[in-house]
Amino acid sequence: MRSARVRHLLPELIRLEALLDRAPAAVTAQCWAEFEFAGLTLPSYLVELGAHDPAKPNLLLVGGVHGLERIGSAVLIAFLESLLARLSWDHTLAETLSQLNLYLLPMVNPVGMALKTRSNGHGVDLMRNGQVRCEGKAAFLVGGQLLSNRLPWYRGNPLQPEAETAALLRLVREKLFQGPFSLVLDCHSGFGVMDRLWFPYAKSREPVPHLAELFRLRQLLFDSYPYQPYQFEPQSQHYLCHGDLWDQLYDESLRSSTLFLPLTLEMGSWNWVRKNPWQLLDLLGMFHPVKPHRVKRVLRTHLTLLHFLISATASQQQWRQSLYPRMHRQQALELWYGR
Repeated sequence: MRSARVRHLLPELIRLEALLDRAPAAVTAQCWAEFEFAGLTLPSYLVELGAHDPAKPNLLLVGGVHGLERIGSAVLIAFLESLLARLSWDHTLAETLSQLNLYLLPMVNPVGMALKTRSNGHGVDLMRNGQVRCEGKAAFLVGGQLLSNRLPWYRGNPLQPEAETAALLRLVREKLFQGPFSLVLDCHSGFGVMDRLWFPYAKSREPVPHLAELFRLRQLLFDSYPYQPYQFEPQSQHYLCHGDLWDQLYDESLRSSTLFLPLTLEMGSWNWVRKNPWQLLDLLGMFHPVKPHRVKRVLRTHLTLLHFLISATASQQQWRQSLYPRMHRQQALELWYGR
């Protein structure tokens, strides 16, 4: 039984553990990493649906990298709750899930969540803690800085990654890089008034080698759900930064036989602030919908995207057969890079 202190600091952890306690046998959870905070031991759980099979494609859903952006964890825990309820009766969902390895890491940075900070307990921004150096001019401060951990976006020492960084890198290398194909969705909030799906690079404005596949994935999403709310684009359209972990892992994947496509969901929290400016008086208000009805709306808004990613992963061979690399790459260059 978790202490009242933990229930107060991390209600998301309490909710997650309650779900896992009653999960069916097909769902396994392990404490992928543990972190010490003020006399407490806080776990980061890895949830797997189905037995791992390295021959199958992978989908990894990640949340809670930035402690202030805890709505990402809430979205994934709500999605897990939906999956567990449906698995008891929905044989079509069970059949779909049997065709892929589905992993959820809902709380990468539980100490940051407990502290209500963007960084981890050492003041390090985990999404600036990678070894990748920006190939252009990084945005001032937000692009990653080495001045002080008292300032936001502190990179720490990329040659000695933080424990949370090391845990995420180990997960991708051990679980995803062994398979033929992997999609990742890393859930964040706090940028703009609309929901965006970003893909690498953050380090450069040069297009990634698998631009055609990303364009085709966008095409599938927009054709299948024409009224979806997302802007699908490279992160570099907005700013460049050092140390992006997905850039680092994507570049590593190019040296293997796997196809690895990481996406970042940036939920447009400015829209929540615009509708309720008073929430800026709350520390979490810039990054989290405060009013209960808006929280519920966000939790259900992204269910369609998450189910789409499951289908796209399970059916990756089919849609990749309809890929025309040269044509789709040229269309992507015209759409995203003006070439």
